[in-house]
Amino acid sequence: MALAIFPGVQALDVAGPLDVFNEANGFLGEDQRYGLCLVGADRAAVRASNGMSITPDLAFHEARPAYDLALVAGGPGLPTSEPEPRLTEWLVAMAESCPLYGSICTGAFALGHAGLIDGRTVTTHWQDAPLLALRFPRARVELDRIHIRDGTLVTSAGVTAGIDLSLAIVQQDHGPEVALAVAKRLVVVAQRQGGQSQFSPYLVPFAAEDSPIARVHAHVMAHLREANSVEILAQVAGMSPRTFVRVFKRETRITSAEFVERARIDAARRRLEGGDLALKGVAYECGFGGAEHMRLVFMKRLGVTPNQYRASFRAS
Repeated sequence: MALAIFPGVQALDVAGPLDVFNEANGFLGEDQRYGLCLVGADRAAVRASNGMSITPDLAFHEARPAYDLALVAGGPGLPTSEPEPRLTEWLVAMAESCPLYGSICTGAFALGHAGLIDGRTVTTHWQDAPLLALRFPRARVELDRIHIRDGTLVTSAGVTAGIDLSLAIVQQDHGPEVALAVAKRLVVVAQRQGGQSQFSPYLVPFAAEDSPIARVHAHVMAHLREANSVEILAQVAGMSPRTFVRVFKRETRITSAEFVERARIDAARRRLEGGDLALKGVAYECGFGGAEHMRLVFMKRLGVTPNQYRASFRAS
């Protein structure tokens, strides 16, 4: 297995996958074990984003044998940086020769610069996924997936999701028993519940504070238990219902009904994270009507139940 690194790389994007494959080696026969190789522009040490020094084993021009797996790690600066020609060339060569290749976190941007995600379904860190879709419009970017395999291409969400992806590869290569044994050794879950939406703000501010849409936003947040119909929200915005529907969709790219649901989800998340209120109380305060309806919405939108969300993210 070859893992590409570069100045400013996210150290956990490197250490997480390497630890998974190294731990897996302890459960495998000698002829099945993963060989682990860090590859960089040259053999000089690079400084990770957290200040750690990491030294490649080989330079890109040296790492030409056909690996079974080639990955590129991510880094905080990668989404907005210019492509590194040597890394791009190496990734193209690996895509042609490896049975499986891909990225950890924002490494998907390096794949994009190499033309390797066009027409493919991919993911990256939730915060950077919209930019990935904008910069590489021919890719199908999934914002909520922890990791994705599309043929010979694999991509993962942010940072620790590289561990999830690596465990999935171990399971594919050697079965669920080995993957579970590795997960237990690393004290992580073998298969994470839900998608990365549970880690991100579901409702993102999108309008100027003095705009009609911002007034609607404030009204909804203050009246979560009310119906918030198109007619009511149009009145708040000072528009006819027909104009409101058109303007709201144009400026937010979602319907007002979906906006209301997202607002209720985020309000419920805050209450689940910060208090002991019973689920039916949270559901009532946030406008879901009942705990069962809130559970169904959470499963649909976040992939976890309210109880599972509270267990994972409760502050105390």
